[in-house]
Amino acid sequence: MREAKNAIHQERVAAGIPWYRVVKKGEVIRIIDLLGCQAVDTLFYNAHNHEERYSAPDTIREQGSIFITKGTKLYSSEGNVMLEVLEDTCGNHDTLGGHCSAESNTVRFGHDKKYMHSCRDNYLFAIGELEMNPRDLTNNINFFMNVPVEENGHLAIVDGISKAGDYVEMEAKMDTLVLISNCPQLNNPCNGFNPTPIEILIWEA
Repeated sequence: MREAKNAIHQERVAAGIPWYRVVKKGEVIRIIDLLGCQAVDTLFYNAHNHEERYSAPDTIREQGSIFITKGTKLYSSEGNVMLEVLEDTCGNHDTLGGHCSAESNTVRFGHDKKYMHSCRDNYLFAIGELEMNPRDLTNNINFFMNVPVEENGHLAIVDGISKAGDYVEMEAKMDTLVLISNCPQLNNPCNGFNPTPIEILIWEA
């Protein structure tokens, strides 16, 4: 197991805010759910060409599974492997549910929830700093989020299964822009109705 003292980058990300950084080819990134039951919505882009980005359909097709876990290769829109999951103490992660937004909050929880902070707000703030376009928002992975598929085919958002200290660790197979929204959602159990901080560690190749 990699030790925190050997990491080249270590940062705590407060509840409900965005974070981004380029993880270079060969580097390993670990995302830690410090207190448990915290959804971490994450986007991935080729650091040198943002038109190439994480593709949920390609990843699902190549893995033969709708869930992300140890051994999963994350494929890009160009069919290239962006990252590979080396370790996962949680068990599975969602890549179908998408990220919360004013629109989805309104549809799911009522018009009075429209103006509550959302992952889309976080993403729009970050891509503005990165001089990207809102159209660059694409498929994301919801690390630590529990989204089972019910018998009728519907996706359910239920209590998370991650425990305090659970983590997912990935090796970058290309220089990858990692863009995280540490989800601020208060209206469903993806965060246990109480968003909490996470920690990011990165080790050199």
